[in-house]
Amino acid sequence: MTGVSLRHLHVIGVRYRRTQLALDDERGLDAYAASGVYGSAGVPFDVVEPRFAGLTSQCAVADLGSLNGRIAGEVAAGCREGSAILMTGGDCTHATGVVGGLQTAYGADLRLGLVWLDAHGDFNTPRTSLSGSLGGMPVAVCAGLAHAPWRDAAGIRAPLPTHRIALVGPRNLDTAEEQLLRATDVAIVAPADGFPGSPLEPTIEQLKRSCDALYLHVDADILDASHVPSHGSKEGGGPSLQHVSDAVRTVMASGMVIAFALVSIYNQGAAGRNSVASGIELLESGLRAWREHGMPRPVYVS
Repeated sequence: MTGVSLRHLHVIGVRYRRTQLALDDERGLDAYAASGVYGSAGVPFDVVEPRFAGLTSQCAVADLGSLNGRIAGEVAAGCREGSAILMTGGDCTHATGVVGGLQTAYGADLRLGLVWLDAHGDFNTPRTSLSGSLGGMPVAVCAGLAHAPWRDAAGIRAPLPTHRIALVGPRNLDTAEEQLLRATDVAIVAPADGFPGSPLEPTIEQLKRSCDALYLHVDADILDASHVPSHGSKEGGGPSLQHVSDAVRTVMASGMVIAFALVSIYNQGAAGRNSVASGIELLESGLRAWREHGMPRPVYVS
């Protein structure tokens, strides 16, 4: 697959906490727009916000799948216009819509890799989860290990093989979740190793050999809690903004990134302003690197 320079950025702003419409600018979307950060890519861009009419069933999993199906539709539309895909706002449960949209646009046989920067593994299933939280399951859903109705509604036609998934920086894994991870081929780049990322570059090189394109997903809680003080699942002992920016640039330098997401910024109060500032810095760094290194040019499905 040959590379191509970024020509247009399709920004998908998700103004939801799972399926609940966020209040005011809780997800930071208005703050991002006001900052001009989307212009950091140096290319024209448009911004869309998928809308979900409300709960359509008595099943949280089904509703989450429906919202992700809306996100997938926007992702696919942007891909077919030749745009790079950026998702902001929202949370990790909305990553399934990105994967589904990419497969809708490029076909289920697209060898998509997932690089997941997060303080958590998000690899729980209903059997391994201590809390039952759907927010801890999206990577497992993408891998075909949990909640088939959610996956199907999100447009994921083929689960991602675990050897095409890399978790970067997880520092809080449930015991059963970690056991499940270790039983798969998921690459785990530990926090101490990934920032700065001595094993990260070899991991990306390995993904380049087995993938046609990469989806880079960043949960803001990958950062040390001091950088995202308003985050609902912040964790101490994490990396600095500089180290996470370096990791994002390392992934972008592959020239394989076709979609990029930064989620779970909580813009509430003074702490929220600090979190938004961190989000803007990560976006600016990532978008500049994306422009420099470009993205793969896949074959669209008609």
